[in-house]
Amino acid sequence: MSNAAEAWKAFCAKLEQSGEIILDERVPKDPLIQAEGFRYLSRLTKLALEQYVEANDPDFPFFYALSHETGKIGADNPDNRYLNASIKGDCDYRITGTKGSMPYFSIVANAMRYHIDGSAHPTGSLMMDEIEWGPNGEVEIVASCTPQEGNWLRLEPDASVIIIRQSYMDRANERPGDFKIERIGGPERPAPLNPQILCDGLDRAAQFVNGVARTFFDWALLFKESTNRFPNIDQAMFQKAGGAADIYYAHAYWSIARDEAWVIDVTPPECDYWNFQFDNFWMESFDYRFREVTLNKHTAKVRADGTLRIVCCADNPGVDNWIDTSGHTEGTALIRWVGADHHPLPVTRVVSLAELARELSD
Repeated sequence: MSNAAEAWKAFCAKLEQSGEIILDERVPKDPLIQAEGFRYLSRLTKLALEQYVEANDPDFPFFYALSHETGKIGADNPDNRYLNASIKGDCDYRITGTKGSMPYFSIVANAMRYHIDGSAHPTGSLMMDEIEWGPNGEVEIVASCTPQEGNWLRLEPDASVIIIRQSYMDRANERPGDFKIERIGGPERPAPLNPQILCDGLDRAAQFVNGVARTFFDWALLFKESTNRFPNIDQAMFQKAGGAADIYYAHAYWSIARDEAWVIDVTPPECDYWNFQFDNFWMESFDYRFREVTLNKHTAKVRADGTLRIVCCADNPGVDNWIDTSGHTEGTALIRWVGADHHPLPVTRVVSLAELARELSD
């Protein structure tokens, strides 16, 4: 039997082992949550194969979406367009393109260790206002270990991926940028498939699925210790998993009956961007294509005094800023404050729908 055949068998066996996470006794026994868990593993597998098998040649990188409408990791932002490219940290790369009209852009180089310990160590980053853009939004960025003139993205020798984040305020009217990446001084054409590289890629893909699923399962359990509240958590935990340095992440776990609502009150700080989103137990955003499950600085209705109230329940009670629980009675949630001057944690309460109706009639 060839090494590739053995690698395939090992890959399938490790995927089967990842299923033990979904069967863990601490996972809610709700059939919906468990079904979503196994779908989650299938989605992670799709993303892992893209990253570690299809896009794993650092001599010929290209940008691909590691998180999107049907592939979600770690409270993926519904407003974001994520682009990843696999690289080798001791090589030099050129990123070119045009930024489009989305109001937030960042580019980060990470040493991705999801397949090892669930971490993503940042080696360098550039925010939108740190970049020299051309008159029509065109840009050239050089990524390397050696400092460069102009737009320079710092790499370290173990950097393995470059991530571009772009955020919508108004998805209907804004357009994302278009970017490409190339290695500087690389070979002219890719070599034929190396069987050992395939074997290594399958192994890393299986580890990725397990590492990601385990990391965010542990996070959900941590948030559950403060159910229906936003605990104050050291941001270092989120940075270790690849969170952007200019973003403050306020995660929560929610649990409400079908005749209850979770009411969230907060005064958004002055910031470049913020969003609120509802996620399932596995920290996948709910299906924002078809349901009201997210709000941001542009779409939310804020009161005249600057305060914001979000109401989360099964059906719209006729209020501003309603969030659809999407057939669930528990899950996770997240508020991001981006470039904020301070980071308020919301005040929350659970009320019956009858009580909520009385408040609305007063």
